[in-house]
Amino acid sequence: MNKSNLMAQLIACSLILGLVRAVTLELKVGNSTCIKAILSASFSITYNTTNTSTTVQVDLPDSTTVDAGSSSCGNDGRPVLLVGVFGPGHTLGLFFSNNGSMYSVDMLSLQYNLSDRSLFPFANSSDVVTVITESVGMWAWLNTTYRCVSPVSVPVGGAIVTFSEVRMEAYMTQEDLSPVESVCTADQAGTTAAPTTASPTATPVPTPGPQGLPERGNYSVTKGNDTCLMARMGLQLNITYTSQSQNNTVQKVVNIHPNLTVSSGTCGPSISTLVLDHEGNTNISFTFTLNTQSNKYHLSGLMLVAYWPDMREPVSVSNSNLTYLASSLGRSYSCNSEQRLIIAEAFSINTFRLQVQPFAVTSNQFATAEECQMDQDQMLIPIVVGAALSGLVLVVLIAYLIGRKRSNAGYQTI
Repeated sequence: MNKSNLMAQLIACSLILGLVRAVTLELKVGNSTCIKAILSASFSITYNTTNTSTTVQVDLPDSTTVDAGSSSCGNDGRPVLLVGVFGPGHTLGLFFSNNGSMYSVDMLSLQYNLSDRSLFPFANSSDVVTVITESVGMWAWLNTTYRCVSPVSVPVGGAIVTFSEVRMEAYMTQEDLSPVESVCTADQAGTTAAPTTASPTATPVPTPGPQGLPERGNYSVTKGNDTCLMARMGLQLNITYTSQSQNNTVQKVVNIHPNLTVSSGTCGPSISTLVLDHEGNTNISFTFTLNTQSNKYHLSGLMLVAYWPDMREPVSVSNSNLTYLASSLGRSYSCNSEQRLIIAEAFSINTFRLQVQPFAVTSNQFATAEECQMDQDQMLIPIVVGAALSGLVLVVLIAYLIGRKRSNAGYQTI
């Protein structure tokens, strides 16, 4: 039995049993491990046949191995990259980066070989297809293990990669995965706390927030020698978390200080990301998406990871279904009014004097702004009030003239 048929049988068995086996991938430099991932993954891939298209479900087999030639720990100037290879020319690649306090999967690649007829029967092509996405949503603190047991699907070109049972760490300083974990949002949402008898169900207790409005900061992302994303705004975070000192759930308001914040990110033709690292313990990632058909863009995703001294465990919140800050390509979005962006039940952001342009920045300058509805309404209010007062004055004047005319008519000369 050849290798392709064996892999096909393994995949078929796992589908029948409803199981996706966990695969261990480990990359070393000498005797030291720099990346280790224990994960399950499945792929939904659509391909063309002679007369139609079909979709296959493929699981990452436990025979997957690390491609040492393509993978890298970053010591040679190459990107930090873990590549798993399976079957005749199929690969899964995870590209990592870090900002000094956190690491993330910045890019995900999937390569599949359509000439493998055991997986792609009747394919009308023998091409090796490679698809890539820069929107992955895997973040963790350095020296901690990223853990996500829940299934999380990531669209990659014409395929969908679904991860589950993930325990993974990059930039490792020890021989095995760290016992300290950064837990993904999907696991936090699905976790039920163990019952306790020490206290009744916790009620959020507001804690004093900072005084005054947040300072307006200037943030940017560069690509080569050019600025590709610009943002000018004041930011205020509203977070609910479990306090270690109070042993209760608290709500806290925090202002983002620009002089304590480092900005970074990436720019692409249809997806741009702004990442703000505040004081080394708060990381906010803004993802903007451009609709190339309508030439409209908006804030489509936002992720927060925070670990403050009083937090019992890190807070990780993300939402990739947002529709905030919408504007047209070639223009910036502006809103001087205070806006509240609701990201999740336990997290929202207030913005002040905001102007942002994630695409088509030229000469390091904001383009003509499209104003938010609140600013337009505030400009409309004085006009409406002025018109109403003018109308009132006109009515009074007409009433006065009519009354005076009637009064004169009652005293005619004899």
